[in-house]
Amino acid sequence: MRELIALAKALTDEHRLRALAALRDRELCLCQLVELLELAPSTVSRHMSMLQQVRLVDARKQGRWTYFRLAGDEAPVAAKNAAAWVFESLVRGTQARDDARRLKQILKTDPETLCRKQSACR
Repeated sequence: MRELIALAKALTDEHRLRALAALRDRELCLCQLVELLELAPSTVSRHMSMLQQVRLVDARKQGRWTYFRLAGDEAPVAAKNAAAWVFESLVRGTQARDDARRLKQILKTDPETLCRKQSACR
C-alpha cells in the first residue's frame, strides 16, 4: 500500500510528469531536464530523486554527468502502468507538444554548454 501511495504522490506534480514524458524515448542529462523544465538544478534533482524512489526512472553517473531514463523491465508493474497512463494522457496536450518542440532544440546544444550555463554539474 505504501508503494502505491508514494507512486501516486510522485505523479501529482506537473514538472515530474513533464520529465517523465521527456524521457519516454531517450536518456537525458540533468542539465537537459533543467533547461526543459526551467527550474533550478537542485529542484530538478529533487524531482528526479522522487521519480527514482518510486522506480519510474533510473539514473546513472558518467563522470560529473547524471543521466536519467525510464525504468526498464525491472520496474514494478504499477510503475510501468502508471508511466503508460501518463504518456497516454499527456500525448495530445499543448504542454507536451511545446515540450517536444523545446526538447528538440535543447538536444542540439552540447550538454556541457548547458551545464556550464546552469552550473548544474559543479
